[in-house]
This record gives sequence, structure tokens and C-alpha cells, in this order.
Amino acid sequence: MALSDITVRKAKPTDKDYKLRDEKNLYLLVKKNGGKYWRYDYRFQDKRKTLALGIYPDIPLKKARELHQAARQQLADGIDPSAYKQSLKRSSQEQAANSFEIIAREWHTKQLPTWTEGHAKTVMRRLEVNIFPWIGNKPIAQIKPPDILELLRKIEERGAVETAHRILQSCGQIFRYAVGGGRIDSDPCRDLRGQLPPVKSDHHAAIIEPSKIATLMQSLQTYNGMFITRCAIQLLPYVFVRPGELRNAEWTEIDLDTALWKIPAEKMKMKADHLVPLSHQAVAILQNIKPLTQHCSRYVFHSLRTTQRPISDNTLNSTLRRMGFSKEEMTAHGFRAMARTNLDEVLKFRFEVIEMQLAHAVRDANGRAYNRTQYLDERRCMMQAWADWLDGLRDGTGQNDNVVQFKQS
Repeated sequence: MALSDITVRKAKPTDKDYKLRDEKNLYLLVKKNGGKYWRYDYRFQDKRKTLALGIYPDIPLKKARELHQAARQQLADGIDPSAYKQSLKRSSQEQAANSFEIIAREWHTKQLPTWTEGHAKTVMRRLEVNIFPWIGNKPIAQIKPPDILELLRKIEERGAVETAHRILQSCGQIFRYAVGGGRIDSDPCRDLRGQLPPVKSDHHAAIIEPSKIATLMQSLQTYNGMFITRCAIQLLPYVFVRPGELRNAEWTEIDLDTALWKIPAEKMKMKADHLVPLSHQAVAILQNIKPLTQHCSRYVFHSLRTTQRPISDNTLNSTLRRMGFSKEEMTAHGFRAMARTNLDEVLKFRFEVIEMQLAHAVRDANGRAYNRTQYLDERRCMMQAWADWLDGLRDGTGQNDNVVQFKQS
């Protein structure tokens, strides 16, 4: 006798499992723990088999009969329903393992040794916010150029064109990583070149004219903010490292006796150790702050809230704003452009020496990267000449066109 909805719903567990049979070997297995499972017994190639069709009430009687009928049709076509179900499961698992998000996270993990912690977090955050919610679960092989472009357009529409370009770049790297692993045949992002509007140039604002540098240095000298912040912003023009490198400076990296700051590779953008010769002026600033921070924090410039962290990434720029310099006029990163321009055009130091001190990738005629000690003596001389030039501008004792001849033909 065929089952009814009421019979299935009112079936109660007993002290042992039992079956409520429907038609043509379809039945409801009622477990003693109260679970109700649809099952279909059949024979395939003279072997008795059972196909699981789902759990009641997730699968009601009507749906169970539809699944049962589909399985019977497969048998009529010479297909084993259980084997077919397993193949679908394996295919689904394979697709999940090859979803865009899984591969993107795998790619991201591979890149971590070559990235700074901050950059790694930024890349993943962009993907989590802009990409994963829409195509993260999609098999990477099924993602086409229009799928990516649609997401990029959403980012573009909110005015974040640069973010759209950066996400396109990351997606392209992820797809090429998948190509290299044999999981897809090509990168769909390569067909999207030219689809996004160009990013407007937005270089770090910098003061480079000597007369304006004089005003800036005078403002730095008279700044009366918090002592740690004042020391940090006053040191920055003398060393012109990246703001993040200054923020995260630790006392163990600095040798005041030899006037040398050794920044480890993991803190550098180029992932290579970097040496910063310290001028007399830089050493004086560090000696001034040393009694305050050395014995309570690993950081030279620790946070005002806790000694366990450095000053925030916005501290230096905020200080410049409080001093009256707008973001269009000067940024903390701008001290690098200020130094690069004037060390070349005014003080006449060699390009290779300047670039080495800026921690840029510099290679010799054979394409080999210079090591961190390259030009160290010349860099020491350059850093002291630079500091003296800055002080001369600040105090009005130097000349804007003061030239130190170090270039070689």
C-alpha cells in the first residue's frame, strides 16, 4: 500500500529501526533515534544495492517519489544510480576545491614571504570585499571576462578606479597561478585590458624647492607637539626612509656608536636588508629620545597609548597637517622625493648612490643587484652632506644652490 503524507509525518521511533514501504522498492527508514531516511533498493548487474534519496522532512514524500522515478529511469538506461550520485559528489567536491576563493587564498599564501604584512592584508581585504561574495564559490574554470568586468564596473561606479585596477591586477595573477597549476587554460583578465579608465596620477605630494624646504625645516624645528611625535617627524627628513620603516624602527636595529641603522628585510618593500647611515643630526635626535623609549618599548617611536605598538601610520601625515602643510603640498612619503630631487640636482650625488639609499632596486651593468653595503662610505658622506644642507636652509646659513661635487663621468 502506498504511503501518505500523514503516515510519513506521524511515524514514531521504536526500540529498533523499521521500514515504511511505498511502491516499487521505495521506503522510509525510521531509525530508533527518530531520524527518517528515504531509501530505494534495487539490483544492478545482479548485485543488490541501496540508494539514499534524502532525509525527511527536508525531502517530502512527493520529492522522494520524483527522485525514485529518476533513479528507475537511470536503471532503464543502464546507469547505476548510486555510481552516478557518487560521480556528481566527486565533481562537486572537485569544483569546490577549484573555486576562485580557494585558489586565490592558496595564491595569497604563496606570496606572503615576498610581501610586507600590511600589503598582504590589503590585498586579501580587497578580494574579500569586492570579489569573493560574488564569484568566490564559482569554479575558476567557469569564470569568464564578463564576470570579472561586471565586478570591476561596480568598483569603478563608486569612484574607486585605482582599486579596480589593483583588483584586476591581483585577479590576473591568481588566474595565471591557476594556469601554471594546470587548473585552467588561460587568464580571462588579459581580455580586459583597456576596459577600465586610466588612473589619474596621484604622486605623493612633496616640497622640493630649496626655499620652501627652508620653511618646512623651520616648521619642524619649532613644532611643539608630543615629544615622541616631534622626534619622529624631525628625524624623517634626515633619513628619508618610507614612513612605515620609520614608524617600525626598533632600538635593536640602531647602533648609535657606529651611526648606522640596519633595517631587516622583512620590514622593507623590496624584501632586502637596508642600511641607513646616520648623520650627526640624526644621531642627536635618537640620543634625545633614547632615555624615554628604549627601556619601556622595543620601538623607537612607540604609540602614545601603548608601548607595545609603534605610532600609527597616520601620525606623521597628521603632524604635517597640524603644522599647516596640506596633503596636496607635503606628505610623510614626500621627504623621499624631496631628497631624491635635491641630492641629484643640487648636491650632485651619483644616481646609483641615491637610489641605493632610497632602497630602490639598483643593478650593475650585468644585471646583478647591488648588496646592501654597496657605496656605503659614499652614502655616509652623502647623508651628512644632506643633513648639513637641510640645516643650512633652515638656519639661513646655506645657499639654495650649494653644490657638492660627487658625480662621476
